[in-house]
Amino acid sequence: MAVNTAGTGLEERWRDILSVHARTICEIDRVLHPHGLGASDFEVLDILATESPREGDQCRVQNLVGRVHLSQSALSRLIGRLEKDGLVERSVCVEDRRGVWVSLTRKGRELHSEVLPLQREVLARTLAD
Repeated sequence: MAVNTAGTGLEERWRDILSVHARTICEIDRVLHPHGLGASDFEVLDILATESPREGDQCRVQNLVGRVHLSQSALSRLIGRLEKDGLVERSVCVEDRRGVWVSLTRKGRELHSEVLPLQREVLARTLAD
């Protein structure tokens, strides 16, 4: 029986991607754990810091859904934990009562700034080449 080399090559590339992703996420989790964060927590803080660079800026939760690799319900639970820890604040969108705004608190911005170099160092190390 002939082996489909094109398909085999794709499978190998896909497995390599999954392997790099798993190693990277595990390493990010490891370095952020002492700061009370995981990789997904950091991703939300990082997106908020980028999307709303000034204190008081807000981002719609719906805008985060497509940017983090979590379901909408998992993202809501994560934001709830971040809010409980004082890192973000949520508020209802006045224009659309179904919408929810989220913003970084000062504590969230400070923690993000503190751990950003750690996360970037992991990315540089694990994604080299």
